[in-house]
Amino acid sequence: MEMTASIAIRPLAAQSDADWCARLMSSSEPWLTLGRTFDASLRLILDPSREVYLAEEGELPVGFIMLTMAGAFIGYIQAICVAPDRRSQGVGSTLVAYAESRIFEDSPNVFLCVSSFNPDARRLYERSGYSFVGELRDYVIAGHSELLFRKTRGPWSEFVRP
Repeated sequence: MEMTASIAIRPLAAQSDADWCARLMSSSEPWLTLGRTFDASLRLILDPSREVYLAEEGELPVGFIMLTMAGAFIGYIQAICVAPDRRSQGVGSTLVAYAESRIFEDSPNVFLCVSSFNPDARRLYERSGYSFVGELRDYVIAGHSELLFRKTRGPWSEFVRP
């Protein structure tokens, strides 16, 4: 279990963890606007091709992060979700730092998308050193864009696994 301040981060361990994450995701922005239901959220969270880590304070879940470590963008942060009463308290930054440490073991790059209507998330990523790469217009829903960001330690040709 990874400890950062008073937040512990661990892989999902039980169905109740997955259910908690799916409830949080399906009841939070940006997923409400994106139309993500509980069932769709749960399918993503339980997909074995993704890594999902739960953040806890004491024994209370406070957020989670979902990573994709295969495909065209190895090291893609697919979702970060923080409980409403814990937002703006460092949980998101802690989850991002944890994801980076995990991803940089296998890739020199971390990628993520942020919805154009989610300026708070965009500020978090920019403060964390992510650079805007491009815009995917009307990618998930009409009238909105997904903004691709990247944080890098260098090109693949120079990457050496630690």
